[in-house]
Amino acid sequence: MTEQGARRGHEDQWWRQLYGEGERTDGPAYGGPRDTGPSDAPDTLDERVHSALRALGPPRAGRPDQAAGRAPRTPYPPPPARSVPPARLPAPGPPTDAPGHCPEPVALPAADPDTLDALVPDTELDGAAYGTLTLRAASLRGAAARYQGEPRRDALLTARFGTGRDTLILVAVASCPPGTEGSRRAAREACGRIGAAVGRSCTRLADDIRTDRRDALRSGLQRLTGRGYGTLRGRATEPGAAPEDDTAALRCLLLPADPECRTRVFFGAGAGGLFRLRDGGWQDLEPSTTAAAPFLFRPATARAGDTLLLCSAGLAEPLREDAGYAARLAECWGAGPPGLDGFLTAARLRVQGHAKDRTAVGVWES
Repeated sequence: MTEQGARRGHEDQWWRQLYGEGERTDGPAYGGPRDTGPSDAPDTLDERVHSALRALGPPRAGRPDQAAGRAPRTPYPPPPARSVPPARLPAPGPPTDAPGHCPEPVALPAADPDTLDALVPDTELDGAAYGTLTLRAASLRGAAARYQGEPRRDALLTARFGTGRDTLILVAVASCPPGTEGSRRAAREACGRIGAAVGRSCTRLADDIRTDRRDALRSGLQRLTGRGYGTLRGRATEPGAAPEDDTAALRCLLLPADPECRTRVFFGAGAGGLFRLRDGGWQDLEPSTTAAAPFLFRPATARAGDTLLLCSAGLAEPLREDAGYAARLAECWGAGPPGLDGFLTAARLRVQGHAKDRTAVGVWES
C-alpha cells in the first residue's frame, strides 16, 4: 500500500471513530465511549470538543496536561456568560406640568382590524419653500392622549396645486372634541373636502388673490367652509352638547407661490389662532365673529421678516395665556425659518395646564 493510501485509510478510520459510522468503534482499543443513546447531558461547544478528543484516543505521553493529572485543554475559549436582561422599567405615570417638552408617547391607540385606514400617527411633520416663503407644519398628540392611548384628533393637510404663477399652497387644520365616535375621521375628511375644492379652483383662486378680489374670495371661501365645517360639526359633536363643548374647528391658509404676490389668505371657522411674529413680538390677527356669523376671513400682506402662525386651540390657548411661553416661542422662531426638527422641538414645549393636541403652521417671509 502506498504512503498516500495508508494516510487516507487512517483518515477514514478517524472519521468513523468520531461519528460512529461503519465498523464498531466503541471498544477500549479505540479509546471512545460506548453510545448509550439520547442523553440529558448539556450539548455545548466544550462538550463536543472533549468528545472529539476522546474519540481520537488517549493523549500521548509527555503532555503537560496529562502529567499534571488535568483534563486536556481545548483550543477554544469557554462560551461567554449569558447576560441577564435588564429589569423592565415601570410605565411612566400620567403627564405632569413640569417644564420641558411634552412627554414621549406611552400607549398606542386601540386599532380595529376592519378600519386600519383610520389610524393616524402620533406626529406629522412637513415643510416646503416656494418663492419668498418657507413653510413648516407639525401636528402632534397631546400629553394626555399619549398617556391614555387616545388617538390624535387634530388633522393636518398640506397640498400644492397648479403650476407657475398659479401655484397655490393650501394648509388646512381641523380639530374635533374628544370622546365622540367618528370625530377623528370627520376631521380628516373635512380637510380632504376643502383640499379637493381648492384644487379644482386653484387657477381662479390664485388669480383672485393676485388681483386682490377680496369680495369674490370671501364669498367663495365662505361657501366652501360652510359645507366642510357643517359636516365636521354634525359628525364630531354629541347631540345635545353645550355650546362651549362644541370645539370643532376648520382653519386654512392659502399661500400663492408667486414671489410677486405677498397676500396670504386665512379663512375657516371654529377655535384656534392666527398670529404674526413681527419685530420680536406676537400680534393676534384672529378676526372677530358671532354665533350667527362664525366664518373667519382675513387677508394679510406679508412683509420680509414676518412669521405667520396658524394653529389649533391646543397651541393658541397657551400662546394667548402664558407670556413666558409666548416669549420662548418668539425666541425659537424669530431668527428665521428653523429646520423641521427645530420647528417640532419648539412646538413640543410644555406649558403648565395645557395637554391638548397641538397643530402649528409657520410661514416665514424672506
